[in-house]
Amino acid sequence: MCPIDEKYKGREQLVTDTTTKGEIILSNSSVAISNQLHPRAVTSTSVFYIAVGVVCGVIFLIAMIVAFVHVQSMKPSDRVSENGSSVHLPHHPVNPYNKVDNKTNNLNGRVYNDMNRFYPAKELTTDEFKTKLKNIAIERSQITLGDILQEGTFGRIYHGYVVTSTKDSESQHEEEIEVFIKTVTDQASEEQRSLLIKESCMLHELNHRSILPIMYVCLEDEKQPLILLAHMQYGNLKHFLKNGRISDAHQGLSTRDLVYMGIQITRGMQYLGKQKIVHRDLATRNCVIDEDYNVKITDNALARDLFPQDYTCLGDNENRPVKWLAIESLIEKKYLPTSDVWSFGVTLWELMTLGQTPYADVDPFEMAAYLKNGYRMAQPANCPDELFSVMACCWALSPGDRPTFAHLLSILMDFHRALGIYI
Repeated sequence: MCPIDEKYKGREQLVTDTTTKGEIILSNSSVAISNQLHPRAVTSTSVFYIAVGVVCGVIFLIAMIVAFVHVQSMKPSDRVSENGSSVHLPHHPVNPYNKVDNKTNNLNGRVYNDMNRFYPAKELTTDEFKTKLKNIAIERSQITLGDILQEGTFGRIYHGYVVTSTKDSESQHEEEIEVFIKTVTDQASEEQRSLLIKESCMLHELNHRSILPIMYVCLEDEKQPLILLAHMQYGNLKHFLKNGRISDAHQGLSTRDLVYMGIQITRGMQYLGKQKIVHRDLATRNCVIDEDYNVKITDNALARDLFPQDYTCLGDNENRPVKWLAIESLIEKKYLPTSDVWSFGVTLWELMTLGQTPYADVDPFEMAAYLKNGYRMAQPANCPDELFSVMACCWALSPGDRPTFAHLLSILMDFHRALGIYI
């Protein structure tokens, strides 16, 4: 059970152990007591006390061994990596919001069987995806490409406009709408063009204020499909956060603003869960933001190409967002609603660090072992204890021990209100 409503206490118990090359270890007993023995005359009384002391010492030693074995069988002690970037969390965190009868940390537990309904029965083909998009298909003549906002090896995002027309009983009206336009470059392969279409379909036909589905598509040119989304003034959330960190562009950005962004992402993810959709790639790079700090979740189309540093191929011919993935997704490629909760914890960490890279000092190929051993990211500077407690609960080893998005939303809204009172 994860103490999501309590402050994280681990940071207050840090002591340095010089015998472990500077590694920091959480310890409840930081005082070493040494007793000096002075030679004295041996009497019958002293012999008696010595014997009693030896017996007590043996009993104490046995008790310590038994306690050590018991503790090791339950969970490892809390630790932090030697550079201070990652905290070792318990394998069985307390979570008052857990509704799953999950009595084991076995990643193959019955929680997976309960979640099978979230997986599609079959993978659609590219032609089937195109058929699905026919109701929002428009002509190329309606689209005007503007400046390039982002560009990768085979992907590109434009600022642009689309002209739409509506008819009433008397006349026809045209309207020019500002949009983002996702497409591919001349270097893109057929597989990459198909991937753009498939991934863009993930949020198609969804309607929620914190979700940004595609508005229109243009598939007239098979070599350059155009995917249109509603324009958001500040664009990609990750870029917005990083720009705010290195410039004075967003001096007014407060903790309350960041929590508000987290609330909106939580609302969007709660809605996706109700639609039986697992995002699989929740991160600030897959969110956009407007001038009023309204945040919307997008699909991950082109994300691998536009943010290559966030994805790694672990020898399975698939680039994955390794440092955002839940342990079950990383090891077994299992994607559940609770896997998205883990990724939300990382996304919240991104918000509080203004777009820093999670686990920056950890080799992606070592992430699985790192997480299995209980290591997690440390509390960011200037991050309230309450928010870090939320992150820590999202990173529970067992999927069933993580909070739901409904509970996360309630907690973040309460905290947002509290921040308003004290400002």
